[in-house]
Amino acid sequence: MIEPLPAPADDDDRTRQHALVRRSIEALLEGEDDWVAAMATVVCELHHAFAWHDWTGFYRTVAPGLLAIGPYQGGHGCLRIPFDRGVCGAAARTKTTQLVDDVHAVADHIACSSTTRAEIVVPVLDARGQVIAVLDIDSDTPAAFRDADRVALESLCRELGLRYGERP
Repeated sequence: MIEPLPAPADDDDRTRQHALVRRSIEALLEGEDDWVAAMATVVCELHHAFAWHDWTGFYRTVAPGLLAIGPYQGGHGCLRIPFDRGVCGAAARTKTTQLVDDVHAVADHIACSSTTRAEIVVPVLDARGQVIAVLDIDSDTPAAFRDADRVALESLCRELGLRYGERP
């Protein structure tokens, strides 16, 4: 397992850490075709590689307009999230990354944990552009996520969606 990057970390340190994590994930998932096993592995690697990741997990699309909790690490998460509620719902509905410095400033934020202060949620799209999941990372540190995190996580989720999503 990769040594956790302590907070605060500058963009260069974050970029290097994400590259290490990405190589580790690629090695661990070599030959793996099970989506649940892949999600669990990704979550574990990300959660332990960054000291400010207090909750790391996937929410899977289980019905039109509905996410259900998938593999995660941290305290309990919300079990179901509709596309029309919260930060995870916004990422699924708009198919765009949501990077939130202060979750308390988001009117419809769903507080699964009272200690969460910042959040990044990245959609995972299949080859047809359909949302198959969102990767949700919460932090108890305000403004914990930066553009370097967004770029790395979007790249990872793009690859996961193409690899594990439905093929046209």
